[in-house]
Amino acid sequence: MSQQADSSLGDPAGPLVLGTTVGLRTKDLLGIGDLSSEEILLILDTAEAMKEVGTRPIKKVPALRGRTVVNLFFEPSTRTRMSFEIAEKRLSADTLNMTASGLSVVKGETLVDTVRNLGAMAPDLIIVRHASAGAGHVVARLCSAGVINAGDGMHEHPTQALLDALTIRQHKGRFDGLKVSIIGDLLHSRVFRSNLLLLQKLGADVCACAPTTLMLSGMNRFGVRSTTSVDEAVDGADVIMLLRIQLERMRGHFIPSLREYFQRFGMTTDRLRLAKPDVIIMHPGPLNRGVEIASEVADGPYSVILEQVANGVAVRMAVLYLLAGGHQG
Repeated sequence: MSQQADSSLGDPAGPLVLGTTVGLRTKDLLGIGDLSSEEILLILDTAEAMKEVGTRPIKKVPALRGRTVVNLFFEPSTRTRMSFEIAEKRLSADTLNMTASGLSVVKGETLVDTVRNLGAMAPDLIIVRHASAGAGHVVARLCSAGVINAGDGMHEHPTQALLDALTIRQHKGRFDGLKVSIIGDLLHSRVFRSNLLLLQKLGADVCACAPTTLMLSGMNRFGVRSTTSVDEAVDGADVIMLLRIQLERMRGHFIPSLREYFQRFGMTTDRLRLAKPDVIIMHPGPLNRGVEIASEVADGPYSVILEQVANGVAVRMAVLYLLAGGHQG
């Protein structure tokens, strides 16, 4: 695929001139599995161009002027929701923000009826976050608007994986052959699933580490090395990605206590000595200090956690642009 990011982003005075080859194959981004490696790289290249917009005195381009984007969040969110909202405003889209407490679902309306009514108002894009796996696919089938999955249950979170990939590429310059160790609550993590798919598509060597109770069954079929030893996971790692213990999704006792989890699996400066000298530490947030990560690691020189947050805006700008602006249908 020879697609390139549009160079006319630098002109805030007029609309972007979209090349006929620029865009993704479909109107939706529901999961990483739907993207080819070329499309992933196209999104990352476009995001690099979008980052420049954030350095301007007036952080705005007219790429999505006249387009309507609805943020439909049925789950609490800080980084993802704010990141999408900022991305939409920087692209000059008209935005509508909707949360579960402000929707008729509190009166008993179903997701299907909510989406059908929303679709009748003809938005161009819908960003959906929902506690049920597959919710984004339901929305995409019910309306003609483009749909971006901002997290569905324990299934996927594709834009998080894309912003993680952009952060890795900025520091490492490549994916092929990198040892990326993902440590934490793998069982309940949609971030893990999306990152695993993306990193394997781009040639990284993924090592997954968790307590047995938080490990996905049948890990071998995913083509990933798994271990319950943090030292083994950290040893020689180029990238360490820590995942939050998702207590809100747990029904039962998966770990003895948060203190014991930190003692056995938490990332400390002592454990970091086993990694590569130029290792980077990642976390999708919200992070629990003293549970999956020590404060001195979260705030230390190897941490790129705030870079991930910054890159989230650029990646979401890129996805919005390629679906609503670059997609030629």
